Amino acid sequence: MSNQRQYEVVLNLEEQYSIWPTDYDRPAGWRAEGTVGTRQECLDHIDGVWTDMRPLSVRGAS
Repeated sequence: MSNQRQYEVVLNLEEQYSIWPTDYDRPAGWRAEGTVGTRQECLDHIDGVWTDMRPLSVRGAS
């Protein structure tokens, strides 16, 4: 069994992505997106889904 730390993809209220270790409590204002894996797997997922990096408040104003 692998000893590698697991991460989850998280989103904030502005729909900005990040990753967070699964063995830590998420910081206030961040929610789980649903993807869990290695650091690289999570970063690869974000790279594929976060195509508009503008915060939600800016995207909504356009």
